[in-house]
Amino acid sequence: MKQKNFLSIFILVIVIFGFTNPQEDKTDFSERAKIVLREVGNQLLLSNKDSVSLILPVIKIDDFKYQISFEKPLSFEPNTLVDILKQVIEKTHFHKKYRVEVIENSSQEVAYSYEVNNEEDKTIIPCAGRFLPENNYKIKVQFLDVKTASNSSWLFYIFIPIILGMFYKRFYLDKTHQETSRNASKNTKNLGTFQFYPEQNKLVKQAKEISLSKKECELLAIFVAQPNEIVKREELTKRVWEDNGVFVGRSLDTYVSKLRKILKEDKNIKLINVHGVGYKLEIKN
Repeated sequence: MKQKNFLSIFILVIVIFGFTNPQEDKTDFSERAKIVLREVGNQLLLSNKDSVSLILPVIKIDDFKYQISFEKPLSFEPNTLVDILKQVIEKTHFHKKYRVEVIENSSQEVAYSYEVNNEEDKTIIPCAGRFLPENNYKIKVQFLDVKTASNSSWLFYIFIPIILGMFYKRFYLDKTHQETSRNASKNTKNLGTFQFYPEQNKLVKQAKEISLSKKECELLAIFVAQPNEIVKREELTKRVWEDNGVFVGRSLDTYVSKLRKILKEDKNIKLINVHGVGYKLEIKN
């Protein structure tokens, strides 16, 4: 039971790890970033009471760096941009470490910039209260310390099944094998100096193993179940040959004769013929 519980916990940890892996696919990150930043541009225009002019396509400049630009000039207070970006990031549960630059299109000069970090002492938001005059601006946002799935991430999907397979073999197959062995031992019947394994069609005498045919095994199982009792021929033929449809009169005697030769190695066991009635397995205590 402990092994089974341990395996269940192990699989659960792997599943949780697989679904909570903090690394993201680069393509997925980029698509999400564009959606988030388009919403930032939309909210910035709305803060200017502009619900008509267009937000131009969000452009990916570099890995994790994007640009928002607008159809018309606009003016805004830096605090407004800081608050909007923060609110959209929190609402969408997106990456919370980023650097922002507001660029004047004509001069390509940085009109305003700031950085947000998880660590408060690394967050820098200067001069937030000064209005930026109306101008054509583009806003560049670079996300910092992004962890994305590397090319080696495929190793995760290869090694996890291997590890699970090892645990499956160790804790399930081995356990099943042990249970099968125990069940086989339970079904073993002592017959004098022999051990009889009816489910495996064999007799074992000390270190010697004797294979039995299916019919020999079926007959011996009947005799072992009724030691020192006469078993009628009709019962034997019915139970062993009935389902086969064909029975040759001397078949029973032939198989009994084979069993008798095998069992004669133990002097305390005799398979005797009760004339006109059937057979009896005599076992001396």
